[in-house]
Amino acid sequence: MEIKGIIAAMATAMYEDGSINESEIRNQVNRHIRAGVDGIFCLGTNGEFYILSTEEKKQVMRICVDEARGRVPVYAGTGCVGTQDTIDLSLAAQEIGVDVLSVITPYFAALNQEELYRHYADIAAAVTLPIVMYNIPMRTGCAIEPETVSRLAKDFSNIRGVKDSSGKFENILAYIHGTDPEHFSVLSGNDALILKTLQNGGKGGITAVANILPEMMVSIYQNWKKGDMAAAEAAQQGIQPIRDCFKYGNPNSIVKRAANLIGQPLGPCRKPFGMVSEETDRAILDTIDRYYAAYKR
Repeated sequence: MEIKGIIAAMATAMYEDGSINESEIRNQVNRHIRAGVDGIFCLGTNGEFYILSTEEKKQVMRICVDEARGRVPVYAGTGCVGTQDTIDLSLAAQEIGVDVLSVITPYFAALNQEELYRHYADIAAAVTLPIVMYNIPMRTGCAIEPETVSRLAKDFSNIRGVKDSSGKFENILAYIHGTDPEHFSVLSGNDALILKTLQNGGKGGITAVANILPEMMVSIYQNWKKGDMAAAEAAQQGIQPIRDCFKYGNPNSIVKRAANLIGQPLGPCRKPFGMVSEETDRAILDTIDRYYAAYKR
């Protein structure tokens, strides 16, 4: 399978007490598929992987795989701080039927590039599924250098891509220029850079804003693919007003709150995260009213 297109970084639907809302996760899988996404991605940053237990992660993967029913690939975040823990969760994902692994860099403790290389090498040797590495240094304190990405892509056939959420387009370009696009996919993890990534040889994006505006996110890729750059650019620029609301707090919390306010009952973020002020609610609602009236339902 080719790793490409618009992949929805699904929020994990929860009840008010923070427990997993299985029925709403299933609803959201179908919502994204109806919108035309090229894949769904559970247990990413917006999926609150960092606050779910191992058993809850397996539960979410099972729900998504079962509900997707092969209609689109299911990507799952299996990265942990430890290499063996990552391997164990990745093998569980493989058994559950996940299609692609997303593996975030280890976090909290500092790593050098050789340690990072060995971490991914050991995971790649242990599983058969395609692996997309996940670079988000502002959250992890650890960046995958372009040379390390290039080396891993050459050395392991199942290391098939990288998601870059550094926010630095020059980093995306370095990943693109250092890998073979026939066998490796560079994806933007920053919603604002998806079109630029596509125009410069990348393959698409893993998008949080899809939880709010899935059709608009899909239209960026679909219009780019058709060669309608004006429409693709209009869609890309069209998401900026809602992204401007991220300044009010943790983007994960803002995304989930905005989805709730347009009638998508994703519930709260798990405590202690997700406290959203009345000012934030007003700003989100004002943005939706002004720019996305069709999505308020």
